[in-house]
Amino acid sequence: MAEPNIVILDDHEALAQHVAAWMEKLATATQDRFSIALSGGSTPKRLYQLLAEEPFRGNFPWLRTHIFFGDERFVPPDHVDSNFRMAREALLDHVPIPPAQIYPMPYGDDAQAAASAYEQILQTYHGSEVLDAARPLFDINLLGLGEDRHTASLFPGTPALEEAMAWVVPNMPQGMQPRITLTYPAISSSRHVAFLVEGSKKAGVLQRVLNGDRSCPAARVTAQGDLTWFIDKAAAA
Repeated sequence: MAEPNIVILDDHEALAQHVAAWMEKLATATQDRFSIALSGGSTPKRLYQLLAEEPFRGNFPWLRTHIFFGDERFVPPDHVDSNFRMAREALLDHVPIPPAQIYPMPYGDDAQAAASAYEQILQTYHGSEVLDAARPLFDINLLGLGEDRHTASLFPGTPALEEAMAWVVPNMPQGMQPRITLTYPAISSSRHVAFLVEGSKKAGVLQRVLNGDRSCPAARVTAQGDLTWFIDKAAAA
């Protein structure tokens, strides 16, 4: 795997603007369908809002873009904590993307069943039940970094960290809502993995991750293509 790229931006707005332009450049450079796994949390919200505004709204190839999610709290899609709801309100309701090309994580009575259903959706899109190194599942996979070292819903000390076969699993971090998350193999099957990190509260954990501290789930993320850290100056400090 290649060494990660590190890009330092001035602040929250500069980071969002830079990543929006980066995503547009990658998407418009292709003619095929284009798949993006979105991240939840507060950091990417401004990015999503920018993509929904001109000039990105008009330039981005929405008609051939497919939207997936890297993780989700196991809540209804209209719940205030839903990553899908945040992305829908900030981005998806405002761009001409066909609804059939948006794939929220399922919700129901059983988190394992929902995770298995989402894995099947991904396998259908991929055209195979086996990840193909020559044909990554995602073009762009957006990730965040929690102060507790997690990324997606891969939390320290949880069984999901050791999953080597399944693409999607439920995860039950102690004291938190149940989650559904992509696993390391599914995240790795990406042409471009991008971490978005901002704020001084993330500086300490970011340093640990970039130093390769494998007690941090984010430090164990790899990509079949390139891995880039987009960080603001406060986090870089």
